[in-house]
Amino acid sequence: MAGRLETVRAGDWLTVSRMRLWAVAVLIASVAGIVGLAVTSSGLNDYQGRPLGTDFSNIYVAGSYIVEGRPEAPFDPRLQHARARQIFGDATPLYGWHYPPFFHFVAAPLATMPYLVALFVWQAATLALYLFAVLAIARSIPPPQGEGGEQRSCEPGGAFFPDTSPPPGRLSLSSGRASRGPVGRPPSPCGGGIILLLALAFPAAFVNLGHGHNGFLTAALIGFALLWLDRRPIVAGILFGLLAYKPQFGLMIPLVLLATGRWRTLLAAGATVIVLALAVTLVFGVETWRAFLASAPFTRAVLEQGGPGWHLIQSVFSFVRMWGGPIPLAYAAQGALTLGLAAALVWLWRSQADFALKAAALCLATLLATPYSMDYDMMALAPAIAFLGVHGLRRGFSPYEISALAALWVVPLVARSIAQVALIPLGVIVMLAMFLVVLHRARSDFAAVPTAVPAE
Repeated sequence: MAGRLETVRAGDWLTVSRMRLWAVAVLIASVAGIVGLAVTSSGLNDYQGRPLGTDFSNIYVAGSYIVEGRPEAPFDPRLQHARARQIFGDATPLYGWHYPPFFHFVAAPLATMPYLVALFVWQAATLALYLFAVLAIARSIPPPQGEGGEQRSCEPGGAFFPDTSPPPGRLSLSSGRASRGPVGRPPSPCGGGIILLLALAFPAAFVNLGHGHNGFLTAALIGFALLWLDRRPIVAGILFGLLAYKPQFGLMIPLVLLATGRWRTLLAAGATVIVLALAVTLVFGVETWRAFLASAPFTRAVLEQGGPGWHLIQSVFSFVRMWGGPIPLAYAAQGALTLGLAAALVWLWRSQADFALKAAALCLATLLATPYSMDYDMMALAPAIAFLGVHGLRRGFSPYEISALAALWVVPLVARSIAQVALIPLGVIVMLAMFLVVLHRARSDFAAVPTAVPAE
């Protein structure tokens, strides 16, 4: 037992070859699943009678009303359902329209295309943005330099470090370093090929593709905004502002910007939302806003009654409700966690911790702080994994960090099924555990910094 715990602690079970093998296996299974859906489909519906891309259908349906000059109609569940049944058949379930009117600018042009073409364009375009974001984060840390300044190989067998490093191709921690900080610096699998493979095979990507959802866009906006936060603060603010189509993710980001005095970014984000709101009013009219506000009770009922299914909602709120807890208790539990996350983020972002740790913690807290975080929203974990990966490759991984990162990468694959069968929202547990690992890593880094000894 002690040996297994040490293996998990050290992370030496995870080699580059195993990463590649498992990623290829998950990718093949995901592609096979998508091909299977396409082959067994009938017209625009899958074998279960649902629209291909399920949740994308509500974007397309809403867009059809907007193109007709009825931008307020999607916020009426009866009208939305009636149009969906008209397009996809009488057995089509209701996919409610809960987005703020900002998203009308996305839905309208997509609805001018045939449905399957629109689904492909939407997913392909946002997938490309997501992949570019992950690659940009991974390449934001230059490869280690050898003697004389030459770059050393990023592939298995090309050791970055001296003979005291772990064996080539292994991501494990060095056992010879005694400090409270990171306990080893591993060779890096930082080649663009394996980064793309891990990003494509990330299980949340398959979940997002199955739903035709906006997770790729969300991950790209968060990833690029954090990457450019210090170098291009106004651009970062614009990207944060564009996330206004997911208002439930707007709790932690403004808090961090306020706590760290990033006023240009905060003002740019606010200005972006204001411009979008004015554009909505000018293009679609004030009535669209009235319809959106009138639909709030329906959206709240979907959350509080677990409309999509509790197993799909990865939040503490859902955890309490899944086990039969009353609504006030669920809100209280979610509120307590959100306050704790807020306090931890303020401490972390005002500290001297490495920026990669701050960025990863913000991604995790953004998902954990909201009561309405679906399993496809775990696409936002991809930037967190990328930031933590490059940080570990640059400065070494702390105890349990490699294993926690592996769990974070895998969890979208099983979070839904485990919650459905065992009533355990594993996604929440793993995300919270990773958040605590990041905080511990930041504290360890502080403790590992040598204290200057005053001269006598």
